[in-house]
Amino acid sequence: MAEPELRGAETGELPDLSAPFALPPACIDEFRAKGHTVARGLASRAEIEAYRPAIVETALAFCREKRPLEERETYFKAFLQITNLWERDPRVRAFVFARRFARVAAELLEMDGVRLYHDQALFKEPGGGYTPWHQDQNFWPLDTDRTITLWMPLVDVPSEVGSMTFGSGSHRLGNLGDLFISDRSHAELEARIRELGLATESHGALAAGDATFHAGWTLHSAGPNPSAGMREVMTVIYFADGTRVGAVDHPVRAHDLAAWLRPCKPGELAAGALNPLLWSRAAG
Repeated sequence: MAEPELRGAETGELPDLSAPFALPPACIDEFRAKGHTVARGLASRAEIEAYRPAIVETALAFCREKRPLEERETYFKAFLQITNLWERDPRVRAFVFARRFARVAAELLEMDGVRLYHDQALFKEPGGGYTPWHQDQNFWPLDTDRTITLWMPLVDVPSEVGSMTFGSGSHRLGNLGDLFISDRSHAELEARIRELGLATESHGALAAGDATFHAGWTLHSAGPNPSAGMREVMTVIYFADGTRVGAVDHPVRAHDLAAWLRPCKPGELAAGALNPLLWSRAAG
């Protein structure tokens, strides 16, 4: 499948996000060793200012959560989650399909190309709760450990809000249990972190356009938002080109197959219309 192209008329002449980013070799070393790293300045402030209105507008337009914070369970207090924004607005698609971002993902995975799994906006409201410890990949029907998530704030994230905290080295442990993001996952995985003696590390305050990257099996959590502002974050999840659809042995994996990989079936290449090739070494 050819790499996607977006015409200027579709994106309102938004900044082009295809220019390569000079990823420091230390980031690759850190990702390999710890399962997470940070790429500061991956997008410029001007680029974020250009794309942010479309992302925020689209996310809030399709957000289904309307309950007050005090009426929600822990998961729904943690963030407003809106997925596959790229299908809803061509301006957001230009951001999600950014070759610059995808190339960094491929370089960190040390793979020759990456495809899109899905995107999601994660907006933590003022007063929003903590994000429990969890792994992303528990329920993904992908037959690979070569997965990675870009987590990019659209606004400055001050130290009192903070970026995510990671369990360094946990990406090597595989699936630590089919645990939904919950108080239970937080307690059980926090106990495993102590038991295994894993270091917990954060990349601290981030500027708009900085980005953390973490592997699909990397344990991570985030604190609450005590500030008066919305913590606006956009994420993009990638997997290595050539990956096949894995076993669908849980109802949630069946749901995710239909949501993110259709019409692909177990054993087939994960290369459907929802999973475009966003960067490949062969294409340059």
